[in-house]
Amino acid sequence: MSTNPGTDEMALDQEVATSENGTPVQAAPADEPALPSPDEPEAGSLYGHTGKIEGKVFRLEDLEAASAVQEHEAADREGLLALIEPTLTKVSKNEIVKGRVIGIGEKDVIIDIGFKSDGVVSKSEFINGVEVDEEVEVFLERIEDYHGQLVLSKTKADGVRRWQAVARAFEEGTVIEGVVIRRIKGGMIVELIDGLEAFLPGSQIDVRPVRDFDAYLDRRMEFKIVKINEANENVVVSHKVLIEKELAEQRRKILDTMEPGQILEGMVKNITDFGVFVDLGGVDGLLHITDLSWGRVSHPSEVVDLDEQLKVVVLDYDKKRQRISLGLKQLQPHPWETVSKRIKPRDIVEGKVVSITDYGAFVEIEKGVEGLVHISEMSWTDHIRHPSQKVSLGQIVSVVVLSLDNEAKKVSLGMKQFEKNPWEGIAVRYAPGTVLNGTVRNITPFGVFVEIEPGIDGLVHISDLSWTKRIRHPGELVRKRQELPVVILDVDEQRRRISLGHKQIETNPWAGLATVYEEGSDHTAEVLRVESRGVVVELPLKVEAYVPARELKNTERSIFSSYHEGDTLKLRVIRMDPNSKEIVMSETARVRQEARQRREDREREKRTARHKEARAVRQYSRRQESTSGPTTLGELSGLESLRNKRRGG
Repeated sequence: MSTNPGTDEMALDQEVATSENGTPVQAAPADEPALPSPDEPEAGSLYGHTGKIEGKVFRLEDLEAASAVQEHEAADREGLLALIEPTLTKVSKNEIVKGRVIGIGEKDVIIDIGFKSDGVVSKSEFINGVEVDEEVEVFLERIEDYHGQLVLSKTKADGVRRWQAVARAFEEGTVIEGVVIRRIKGGMIVELIDGLEAFLPGSQIDVRPVRDFDAYLDRRMEFKIVKINEANENVVVSHKVLIEKELAEQRRKILDTMEPGQILEGMVKNITDFGVFVDLGGVDGLLHITDLSWGRVSHPSEVVDLDEQLKVVVLDYDKKRQRISLGLKQLQPHPWETVSKRIKPRDIVEGKVVSITDYGAFVEIEKGVEGLVHISEMSWTDHIRHPSQKVSLGQIVSVVVLSLDNEAKKVSLGMKQFEKNPWEGIAVRYAPGTVLNGTVRNITPFGVFVEIEPGIDGLVHISDLSWTKRIRHPGELVRKRQELPVVILDVDEQRRRISLGHKQIETNPWAGLATVYEEGSDHTAEVLRVESRGVVVELPLKVEAYVPARELKNTERSIFSSYHEGDTLKLRVIRMDPNSKEIVMSETARVRQEARQRREDREREKRTARHKEARAVRQYSRRQESTSGPTTLGELSGLESLRNKRRGG
């Protein structure tokens, strides 16, 4: 350790000068004596100095010279900084700056933005390539990273510029172009400015409903931005608003000149069950299903297609409600105006079955001209319950025109006329009185239809089923598909009707029955059925009779509880009418008759007894007179008692 304080200070000054200037300051020669410090104690002083100088010794002139150099260098540095500072760019974080490409490597691009250090950007961010000395815009993410370099981004700068352009277009309502690049749920994706993607809802593509979204792919169109979300960078665009603006003026012009009878051209916009909506150029009109064609239309899609161009006539225009009724068939003449020139009775034509009802089928023989094939005109022989057994909807059939009423617009058609009519000559084949066997085909409340040959039925009326039975319904006597013997009663070939009889197979028994069941005769009968107003009974010889309720004796309670099927009743005939084939009987008349008969029998017996007693008395008297003389008092008294007894009895 040095013991000379002055020497140590000079050495420190030398080190400082060296570190500041970067160049050493020349020290005094070692052999030259150093000047003693005025504060330095003399040799042999109390500090123990000997007066010998050790180490480097600096002269005052040298120190002054070194200080002057340092001041000059500091002044140079300040001047240099004053010259450089105006050339440096003042930058801030998170902003777009301009720079110049000063170098391009394999992976990076070096950009000078005028800052004290350069920035490096990935070469992949320059999609369209870049060249040296080219001026570019970059986004300053950080002033320096851990390497002390600027952090720049070309991609972010492009994104900010794109969003600024979108925001400006949204605020100003600018129309921009874009390309539809793909379809997603609910709409399409459109590529706008520099690859920025936006959402195009399906409802904002066109004023008409879009049915084929794929037709818009890769199509360049004009759009208007309707909504943006800066936080998520979402953009919603519309093409429809541009069309609506154009159509509004067109709509106003159309409505101002709209009037009934005007013929317009439009496009089918929508098809419903009840009609078609036609776009007339910004204005929609309804073409009702009944105004599509003069013919029958089940659904509008049978006549028109979506997006089809049509010429229509304005039928009605409601200005207040702005409703337009259109017609298509009115542009063509009504087919009934000339149908009589083309179609005549007995003509054979082809047609389409357009409707089937319970009573027949409607066949369209021309557009707007329909005829009815009645169920009775479908077949001579087939038993048709419903027209669907012979025809079906949409079927093409051949028919014969039976009649044509141009005023009523009705056509009667037939199908059975293509077959041989089995009714021709039927009166010759089946003369009245002919007996044959038929098959019960149908049973009705009024009679039985019996098939006597295929397709030929005759009716056996309920009154012609039996001579003697009281029939409430034919089903009580016959059943379907039963073979039944019948006799031909009458044939009406023109009206195609045959009257048959079943009871006529046998002889009318009522001539003989009138004798057997004469009025007042008594008979025993069996109850067949109990009715609310009386009882039906069966007499011998299979004859039915009727007992009214008033002629029944047990009527204190309900007739149904007093009389039952199978009961045997004693009855009396109170009315016999062979003409109406009716027998009316009475139970009370039989009871009254029996009671009267019993009373008559008792009276008869009494009279007989009295006659016998009188005769006995007379005989006894004559005998006594002849044998013993006059009668005694005792005999007289005995006879008197006998008379009294007889009178009292």
